[in-house]
Amino acid sequence: VVLAAPIAGKTTAMLRNLPDGFTRNALLHLLDTEGFAGKYDFAYLPVDFDTLQGLKHAFVNMTSPAEADRLRSHLEGFTNWSLPSDSACAVAWNDRQQGLPALVERYRNSPVMHDNVPDECKPVIVVGGRRAMFPPPTQKIKAPKILKGKGYA
Repeated sequence: VVLAAPIAGKTTAMLRNLPDGFTRNALLHLLDTEGFAGKYDFAYLPVDFDTLQGLKHAFVNMTSPAEADRLRSHLEGFTNWSLPSDSACAVAWNDRQQGLPALVERYRNSPVMHDNVPDECKPVIVVGGRRAMFPPPTQKIKAPKILKGKGYA
């Protein structure tokens, strides 16, 4: 496996090729059991709002560039999933948002944070290994389009 060279200052990675049925709780468990407990401060596994199933990729922000590089090295090609799967994880830098402040700004006003979206479908902030409150929105949050049609709005 050939990995791209580490890029100074990068802390946010995108994990791809996650197994079918993977959940946010499974993501947090994976990070913790693979030696990253207390080393990440943000995790989000996007879902299909029609089915509320994970989209097979996730975003994780590590507490330092060194930890981000360790995550990338450790999980690239990872296949030891807690559920049956032939998927091999691929890790890339998140090109859209880097760092916790950028991720908070991206998601705090996002439809995924709407009150009627189930908690397990939302991104989480972790401080010292414990979940922390996500900063409040700065504007009114609209329900995701698919939930509006299902009576969740």
